[in-house]
Amino acid sequence: MSTFRENQSGLVQRRTGQSIAASSTNQQSDDDTNSDTERFSDGSDKDMRLTLMEEVLLLGLKDREGYTSFWNDCISSGLRGCILVELALRGRIHLERQQSRRKSLLMRKIRCKNEAPTGDVILDEALNHIRRSGTDEGVQGWIDLLSGETWNPLKLHFQLRNVRERIAKNLVEKGVLTTGKQNFVLFDMTTHPVCDDSIKTRLIKRIQDAVLSKWPNDVSKMDRRTLALIYLAHASDVLENAFQILSDEDYDVAMRRVRHLLDLDVEEQAINTNSNELLWAVVSVYLK
Repeated sequence: MSTFRENQSGLVQRRTGQSIAASSTNQQSDDDTNSDTERFSDGSDKDMRLTLMEEVLLLGLKDREGYTSFWNDCISSGLRGCILVELALRGRIHLERQQSRRKSLLMRKIRCKNEAPTGDVILDEALNHIRRSGTDEGVQGWIDLLSGETWNPLKLHFQLRNVRERIAKNLVEKGVLTTGKQNFVLFDMTTHPVCDDSIKTRLIKRIQDAVLSKWPNDVSKMDRRTLALIYLAHASDVLENAFQILSDEDYDVAMRRVRHLLDLDVEEQAINTNSNELLWAVVSVYLK
């Protein structure tokens, strides 16, 4: 298949089917990136401007006390997964393309797709690490490096430090949290109580609706950010906080559908047309 078009000089240029397909693919990729980032450009709705890591931390924070549970040892790793998924949804990173011999999601390396800054300090710091690392790491490797879990002293500089505190400060700047201090006898700790209940209420309702009233028969039809939020909240051990106010019947339905998501074949889901492979690779790390 070929088409012809006339340029400004009057010359006719031939466009092959491959060039048309490539142009269409690039346009679709740009459209996907725009659709994923457009919800951060509208300053009229705070809920639409929260990143995945901010949403997960907000779910884990105790409203009045302003800190996460001392028994939660999963949220640190979960927030690093949030960073990778956020960068992927914003079109900044992706998994390397499949070669003739198919590799599993966890065997494929992360590549930088777009070096443009995101406007978020933590995301841009992680993006710079990936872009300048000069090392081949998959999703599991980068979650470990960003968490500082490595035996290689030459890679310790990849660790993102004070992530929870920095995310909380972002939420303070957005008017969702406030800053306080609490005394624990032996030490004082900076806390960040919730000052705008409506933001967290809408966040919780969005998760509840996703697994109750708006539950689709086909998971591929779910909003990608909401689907990612459910998986990442579960990996961070804060998902159940969104279901505490449900009735016993609704709670059972919600947890049954969450278990359905956890039982999905991630390799199969990653093949779907509208899926994000890096999202499913991160999910695979937490489910294995």
